Amino acid sequence: MRRPHMADGPAITRLIARCPPLDVNSAYCNLLQCTHFADHCIVAEREGEVVGWVSGYRPPSDPQSLFIWQVAVSTQARGQGLAARMIEALLARPSAAGVTHLTTTVTSDNRPSWALFGALAQRWKAPLDKTLHFERESHFAGAHPSEWQARIGPLRRASRSNHSRGDQAI
Repeated sequence: MRRPHMADGPAITRLIARCPPLDVNSAYCNLLQCTHFADHCIVAEREGEVVGWVSGYRPPSDPQSLFIWQVAVSTQARGQGLAARMIEALLARPSAAGVTHLTTTVTSDNRPSWALFGALAQRWKAPLDKTLHFERESHFAGAHPSEWQARIGPLRRASRSNHSRGDQAI
């Protein structure tokens, strides 16, 4: 697991496309994540192939939170706890100093994401709050399901870093 590089953009774009129901971002967006937001994104590679991707950032309006934008794991790397390990590696980085909450938005029917964030909250012994964030009709004009915000925290540094020590081998 490592910080993304500009050259990872095409592989990340392909991985996301193979991971429905994730929204497919533009290749340009993925390149920006690999450069401007690289400190809060992580790539998992196995034998030279990108098998995992987590994108995130610290919102300017809530700098004590790490917002997880997307989590993508290839079919051959699923069921091994990779998504949780990537998120914990992000939280162990120096760029996450001062983070007290992990946030994301998830549609109500995305069971794998709810399972991931529920398991992380349980492992970290932190509450998980769920609130409606982007509503189908008023925010997406009916074209996308409502997105619920999952907010985990407050996080204790010791509990989340015991499981990960930054970028590492998968």
